[in-house]
Amino acid sequence: MQETNILWADDEIDLLKPHIMLLNEKGYYVKTVTNGHDAVEAFKNSFFDLVFLDENMPGLTGLETLSTLKNINPLVPMVMVTKNEEEFLMEDAIGSKIDDYLIKPVNPKQILLTIKKLTENKRLVSEKTSMAYQQEFRNLGMTLNDNLDYKEWAEVYKKLVYWEISLEKLEDEGMHEILTMQKSEANAQFSKFIEKNYLKWVKDPDSGPLTSPQLLRKKVFPQLESNRPTFFFLIDNLRYDQWKVINDVLANYYRIDEEDTYYSILPTATQYARNAIFSGMMPSDMERQFPQLWQNDEDEGGKNLHEEAFLSALIKSTVRKECKFSYNKILTLEQGRDVVDILPNLMGNELNVLVYNFVDMLSHARTDMAMIRELANDEAAYRSLTLSWFQHSPLLDALKWLASKNVKVVITTDHGTIKVRHPSKVIGDRNTNTNLRYKQGKNLNYIDKDVFLVKNPQDAKLPKLHVSSSFIFAKEDTYFVYPNNYNQFVNYFNETFQHGGISLEEMIIPCITYSPK
Repeated sequence: MQETNILWADDEIDLLKPHIMLLNEKGYYVKTVTNGHDAVEAFKNSFFDLVFLDENMPGLTGLETLSTLKNINPLVPMVMVTKNEEEFLMEDAIGSKIDDYLIKPVNPKQILLTIKKLTENKRLVSEKTSMAYQQEFRNLGMTLNDNLDYKEWAEVYKKLVYWEISLEKLEDEGMHEILTMQKSEANAQFSKFIEKNYLKWVKDPDSGPLTSPQLLRKKVFPQLESNRPTFFFLIDNLRYDQWKVINDVLANYYRIDEEDTYYSILPTATQYARNAIFSGMMPSDMERQFPQLWQNDEDEGGKNLHEEAFLSALIKSTVRKECKFSYNKILTLEQGRDVVDILPNLMGNELNVLVYNFVDMLSHARTDMAMIRELANDEAAYRSLTLSWFQHSPLLDALKWLASKNVKVVITTDHGTIKVRHPSKVIGDRNTNTNLRYKQGKNLNYIDKDVFLVKNPQDAKLPKLHVSSSFIFAKEDTYFVYPNNYNQFVNYFNETFQHGGISLEEMIIPCITYSPK
């Protein structure tokens, strides 16, 4: 292990010789100085992993020395050591970005603990995390061979996300590769599970998980009985792992009342899944009951232009006719700011629905823009980009404002997205839709092992456009490519984030209920 270099500044350094001798015996190199000026000179001329500063030194005080050293290199951990327990001194030190604070007399165990915490913490955490995942890898491997139900699959996915986020902090390519392989295996087994069970759930919704059409009835409308405004935020295309990272920010303002997941319907595409949420219906039912509102893949124009009308009909049939609600769709930064401005007016409604399209735009932008492809070149970067957007978004401004009010907040999405890596050739006629993860059309020609075939769309409660039309859904991380422009498609779409098919990432998605702290 590389030697740890420590700078220790104290005008009574001779009294600390026993401590320094012990640190030398433990393999640490300690450079000692007796005043702030010498500490600054030593810090300029050599690299140190850690600095101990006496608070009360002649000349430059500990706080003044701290400030100077931080200006030279703000990344080196610094510890204030003092006899003074005055609260204002501690506050000043913390405000100056001190990393730890020790009260004299200090004992050797305190010193060692502080050094390990500040210089070896990353290594110790890395070793412990790797060992813990190796154990969990075996457990998950055995679990994947069990006959899991829909609840157990949700738990498996949550565990995989937990380890993915934990391991991303480690510089261990081997662990990342093992996890990627395990996620791939999990998605292969999950695709078989969906292929076996999905049509049964459609036929008998009570036999399966909570799905898109049930979401508002089961998770949102019951909140309206609390006699306080409910704000329902649907962030389009938000995966469970992306929710986990933005939740770290939300935890400063909200407590979680219920953390749950639900299953998106197929196709895991906005026009199907989100319309199903707001109508409370499967797509074929929407087409039959609202022929003037439902848009099929072949139809011209936007496919999600009537969510408010669907929502109004669902509220009237499910809650009560006089329920006051609002619906706002946010597509731009300006629209997001406008919504923040009108929040006081929305407090008079029982239900307020706000749809944010940013994450969906981000996934498509990653496909379309070279710069975004560079910024979100892997799963960790994709999460990081989502977090960066959220931290600077009007959505967070709205949630901060609501955090001081007596409200209920529900955050969810309509489907997730998966990074696609394996092209699969498909042939269809000119009316076949363009989505890379599902196809609807006549006489589709495809590779059997890569797809879940729904020969009769009515079995999945999907519109049947023609007598011979069927649906195919891409499994795992495959995506559909036409043979006549195969190389062009692969170069353009490989390793982009897509949705519409079957994967843990697309189908098992978060639905979280919050109350302000």
